[in-house]
Amino acid sequence: MSLPTTVPDVVSRLREIDDRLSPEDGVAVFNRMYLTVTEQIAGLLATASTFHDGPTMAELDVRFANLWLAAYDADTAGSAVPAAWRPLFEGRRAACLPIQYAVAGMNSHIEHDLPIAVVETCRARRTAPEELRRDYEAVNDVLAQVEGSVRRSFLDSVGHEIDDRIGPLVHLLSVWNIEKARDLSWVTVETLWSLRSTRLLRGRFLDGLGHTVGMASRALLTPTGR
Repeated sequence: MSLPTTVPDVVSRLREIDDRLSPEDGVAVFNRMYLTVTEQIAGLLATASTFHDGPTMAELDVRFANLWLAAYDADTAGSAVPAAWRPLFEGRRAACLPIQYAVAGMNSHIEHDLPIAVVETCRARRTAPEELRRDYEAVNDVLAQVEGSVRRSFLDSVGHEIDDRIGPLVHLLSVWNIEKARDLSWVTVETLWSLRSTRLLRGRFLDGLGHTVGMASRALLTPTGR
């Protein structure tokens, strides 16, 4: 399946996936949350005053989303899924809570896919990452609101059931922070930008990044047995 080329196309594709998958599917949980984020970003892009460079942010949004969609399509086709995404697809029906799938997916997408998308966008538009920094940080508020809503929903759903089994999971999830993840992602952007002319070293760095991010996502998907 061809990948989207516009933000509205991305929203349509995410909705198609949401309609196709069972709500209990861990992949569906992340995709639904990502759809919410993308719809909000689409609304911001429609407001001319939101971003310093709206067209570049729109391209970044599409490139970013397409890395998730490429992983989804690879799994659907029975092909190899990128290392950063394997834990989510392998554990999509494990005994995990919805919040685990949401956070694990955010971890893979932000810490692995986002820096790649930023660098690809900069190269395509012949600009430097620093030119995108202000708009990049402007997205943080949207992501923080969605993440906060997801976390509150999780706490409401478990209520008084936070016991010795769920308590450690709450602690594990509280360690992951979306703002810190995006800060780390920007450091990765700067690293990849510095390595853009050294194909071998860049490839080795990306390989290591994919496996490291994948390990963190796998830890976030530790089954609760619920």
